[in-house]
Amino acid sequence: MKIAVTRRRLTALAAIGASAACVASLSPMQGHASSHREAPLIAQTPSLDNTDLYAFVSPDQPDTVTLVANWTPFEEPNGGPNFYPFAENTAHDINIDNDGDAKADIIYRWTFSTTYQNDGTFLYTTGPVTSLADKDLNIRQTYQLQRITPAGAKTILKAARVAPSFTGKASMPDYETLSNAAITSAGAGSKSFAGQADDPFFADLRVFDLLYGGDLSEVGQDTLKGYNVNTVALRVPKTQLALKGDATRNPNVGIWTTTSRLGASMNGKPATERQVSRLGMPLVNEAVIPLRAKNEFNATKANDDAKFLNYVTKPEVPRLMQAIYNIPAPATPRNDLVEVFLTGVCKACGPVKADLNSQKLNKDANAKKFAPSEQLRLNMSVAPAATPNRLGVVGGDLAGFPNGRRLTDDVLDVTLQAAEGILLPNPPAAVATLGDGVDANDHAFRSAFPYVSLPNMAAVNQN
Repeated sequence: MKIAVTRRRLTALAAIGASAACVASLSPMQGHASSHREAPLIAQTPSLDNTDLYAFVSPDQPDTVTLVANWTPFEEPNGGPNFYPFAENTAHDINIDNDGDAKADIIYRWTFSTTYQNDGTFLYTTGPVTSLADKDLNIRQTYQLQRITPAGAKTILKAARVAPSFTGKASMPDYETLSNAAITSAGAGSKSFAGQADDPFFADLRVFDLLYGGDLSEVGQDTLKGYNVNTVALRVPKTQLALKGDATRNPNVGIWTTTSRLGASMNGKPATERQVSRLGMPLVNEAVIPLRAKNEFNATKANDDAKFLNYVTKPEVPRLMQAIYNIPAPATPRNDLVEVFLTGVCKACGPVKADLNSQKLNKDANAKKFAPSEQLRLNMSVAPAATPNRLGVVGGDLAGFPNGRRLTDDVLDVTLQAAEGILLPNPPAAVATLGDGVDANDHAFRSAFPYVSLPNMAAVNQN
């Protein structure tokens, strides 16, 4: 029993290696954690900080895919008087690459606007709010949703309402009704949502305290319990994402989010954009990219990711784990990590001999134009699991992480195991026991779109 407990703690440690290996194995590669405060500059502007990205075949409507992206980490429920609006003059983008050339073929873009009903008060709400149009909802946000392709931009929604931040039970006695009212039809088979939600990522992030306290004593605590995030969610038919609109021939897509500051339009030209944050496979920027390159990574376009290759093939975390805790680091170069991190998994891509989610597998893709880049990749042809396994692919569930990422996937544990070589030939038996002791979110997820849980309502220091 003592040995088992020790192994479990080692896992937590592996988490850090996983981060570097978040690219490492078939399952975890997606970055087990979220990118909360991952780079020096973005940590100073939390409203622009992408935290997590999720992509999965919708369990209750399997001819569609649901995309979920979060911003603004560590929202304390009682963070008044201004609470947590989405940033204005900012492009909140979910990018889709369906042909593997590392360029976005489709961009879904949310841009937000804010209005005040009464700027003569400090109150976010001036009385009990029972609807999104209630006169007592003093601070309101709406958004425009666009679908951008090389052919141009199409506005899907012009002034859709945002679910407000939860301000308290006196001000919002039925927050669930307010949240559900922000679910908006976005065309045939499509739905959109923007609003506050419980942070769905669950993990013990004390790895940054000298690798779980320097003695593996700091594990088993859900660091993000009680905190909220700003969420956008979009459910769209698979045909809207697939190359040539054919999800049967071309089921594999790559996905990443970006945040860009929008400048003014000049001489009739489109507004200038300055990318300040990006997220495909979370935790990559935190624990794979070194300090000197973190801000650069956030500003880099996906088709320029070759410059970061050395950090993937020779990751720092496994070396630290071996030096401090005598956990053997897999031999470098980590070409297995390159496969999951930069190319997707396919038999022709690298040492992980499986055809899973690389765009190279799409029948209409041009192999000559394929370019490695850091993306969250999803094979849309894999049906939702009747009983999802939290370990996703590592647990034998091909509908889970790192084939996309579901809200219930325990990406930290999967990534830890991947970092220590679970997908390599003959991994040590103990690798399969690795984990951080946090196996599920503290709230159940909704069974229907947008799936995320309602925001936390109690102060974090009361949880």
